[in-house]
Amino acid sequence: MGKYVITVSREYGSGGRLIGKRLADELGIGFYDGELLSLVAKESGYTEEFVRRNDQKKTQSLLYHLYIGSQILPASDMIFIAQSRVIKDLYNKESCVIVGRCADYVLRGFDNVSNVFVTAPIESRIARVRDEYGEQADNYRAYLTKKDKNRIAYYNYFADDAWGKVQNYDISVNSDIGIDKAADLIAQYIREKYSL
Repeated sequence: MGKYVITVSREYGSGGRLIGKRLADELGIGFYDGELLSLVAKESGYTEEFVRRNDQKKTQSLLYHLYIGSQILPASDMIFIAQSRVIKDLYNKESCVIVGRCADYVLRGFDNVSNVFVTAPIESRIARVRDEYGEQADNYRAYLTKKDKNRIAYYNYFADDAWGKVQNYDISVNSDIGIDKAADLIAQYIREKYSL
């Protein structure tokens, strides 16, 4: 089997990053999430701080940019373009797991790409965000809703399809079965799919 890439999209607090890391370790392949930002900084020539500040941010509307007369792309658009180049470079170089950043959309139509979506009940997500991530919020349900809305807006801004649409994923996993079990389930699917 040649190279393959697994993209992981996830609801906030579902443990998708943890599952992606565990999956990469189990399969013995590369893992890219926040690490991708360092590569984007090198690719784009921007500082890593600038890339992190503008990562996964949706810009104002096209009409707004036309109104202010800007000839320069917004920072988040430039970061997305550089990020897309890095994702495609990774696809060409190695087998890996890439978490978020519209990787499923960027690699749409590429061979040997498997797209995973990780979900969990809201109560489990609240518990993970509060107890494992240590994040504080007055209303965790509203906090998670806002985080997911930001992800949806970002994805829908850059992609021409809807985030979380089941038809776009090879497998969807509810992380309530546990991080390790979810990763094992996905790994089993990948091994079957690619005859590993």
